Amino acid sequence: QVQLVESGGGLVQAGGSLRLSCEASGAIFRFNVMGWYRQAPGKQRELVALFNSGGSTNYADSVKGRFTISRDNAKNMVFLQMNSVRPEDTAVYYCYYRGPGSNLWGQGTQVTVSS
Repeated sequence: QVQLVESGGGLVQAGGSLRLSCEASGAIFRFNVMGWYRQAPGKQRELVALFNSGGSTNYADSVKGRFTISRDNAKNMVFLQMNSVRPEDTAVYYCYYRGPGSNLWGQGTQVTVSS
């Protein structure tokens, strides 16, 4: 029932910035969990940043101080502002949603950081 649509991925130079967007549609539970995961080739999917159901945020240690998660509840959107990107940030980035009876990721968007 819930659908996630991502945008904003692409190629960016090291030290540059990029903003990812995710729009959720359907029966969105008010006290949901939404955020971002990423997966590099040959590696496991890992948490990047997350809003938990209480409204607090979690960040991976590797992105603290560089990435910022934000949201627009009126539009059911979540964003990831990526600053000072590094080649090791290269991965497929997935929007994530968890609510009653739903636990899913979007289709993913490729982010490639050139050195």
